[in-house]
Amino acid sequence: MPSITERLDLLKETIQRKDFLKGEGLSNEVNIRMFCYESKEEMAVRAFTERLSNENLSCKVKIVDLYETFLSICEDKRILDRIPKLEERRGAEFLEKQFEKSCDAKTFAKKIVSEFDENDDLLLITGVGKAFPFIRVHALLNALQEDLNDKPIVVLYPGTFDGHYVKLFNKLKSNEYYRAFNMI
Repeated sequence: MPSITERLDLLKETIQRKDFLKGEGLSNEVNIRMFCYESKEEMAVRAFTERLSNENLSCKVKIVDLYETFLSICEDKRILDRIPKLEERRGAEFLEKQFEKSCDAKTFAKKIVSEFDENDDLLLITGVGKAFPFIRVHALLNALQEDLNDKPIVVLYPGTFDGHYVKLFNKLKSNEYYRAFNMI
């Protein structure tokens, strides 16, 4: 099995290919790909993402960190500064339930789409583990495919995807998502 570095290098090559960007060979399916990795490889993936954001590629990649998106949504709602005191008074369970209502998949999708430039060729989603439990990838992808169905989406996923279910960290309960394809 190739190392995480070799797989990430292959990912970088693949996302720049015209056939990949056009979604050729997918039989009219949405161009959503999962790049799965072990959670212990997270720091290598983060370093890769940082390098990728500074490289001159043949395509324009929009990198979205889901945790940073979550913080931005909280800032937009003017609640970010109040979260620690609210958690202290009402508890983490209360906060999680409030976020389920105000920071759902559609809210995340709307925020991501608003920051996606028409010149961007690809959406690369990172920070999946950092953003858990505030957002679940299967729900986000369902919400995103309406607005970004003509652009490829690649999810850097710390877990497994078997073609039908995503399983975060290879430990949590699997969630059904069948529209994506495994990558590398």
